[in-house]
Amino acid sequence: MYHYYRAITTEPSIVSFATGDVTGDGIADYVYLTGIRTEGSPFIQGISLVVRDGANGHVTHVPLKDNAGYNPRLFLGDFTGNKINDILISIDSGGSGGMMYHYIYSFVNNKPLLMFDFNLYNETYKYEVTYKDDYKVEVVSKANNVKYTIDLTYKGSDYLSEIYDENGKLKQPISGFVNPLSGLYPVDFDANQVYELLAYQRIAGRYNADGLGYILNTLAWRENNFVLGNQNVAINGA
Repeated sequence: MYHYYRAITTEPSIVSFATGDVTGDGIADYVYLTGIRTEGSPFIQGISLVVRDGANGHVTHVPLKDNAGYNPRLFLGDFTGNKINDILISIDSGGSGGMMYHYIYSFVNNKPLLMFDFNLYNETYKYEVTYKDDYKVEVVSKANNVKYTIDLTYKGSDYLSEIYDENGKLKQPISGFVNPLSGLYPVDFDANQVYELLAYQRIAGRYNADGLGYILNTLAWRENNFVLGNQNVAINGA
């Protein structure tokens, strides 16, 4: 199904705004997201990052690869430890899987450097989700070769009886899946004024609405990349 949106105007306007030193000169800069609003909808197209240098007024435009969605927003914080704010951009895709678009840019000396791209993250962090006998689901994280086991008994007898026989054996093989990145949150876990990233990915069973839990990855900047620190699987309580 295709959705057609009618723009209110073809001229971009400011859809998010923040201030802080992102160029490294100690003077606050002006950081914007601009986009084209849509008539009768919160959908925004043509989203771009715009930075105006607080010292000299120089303006830099950075187009985003995935630049259409909902609720675009900014967060400024130091992710590298150089005491200069980086720029976290978040956009809701609006899709049923809750997928979100996230980018992080460094802007030292007015030179945009892409530090985090959600597409690369999704390509890097892949998983296998396999239903097992005895009401279990096995989740394997390929990036770090770690296995997790989810006990499905909390899902209740109606759910289990659709999948298992009376002896707890699978009626047929079933594979689930893990959705792409659905949330990326800056958290200063060790209170040193340098932010880490907490990434959420939803684990689904037979279909997308069949939620089994979440993969929670903690990423920290090391050298020139965000690397995996901790990984956990979280489930809802019964």
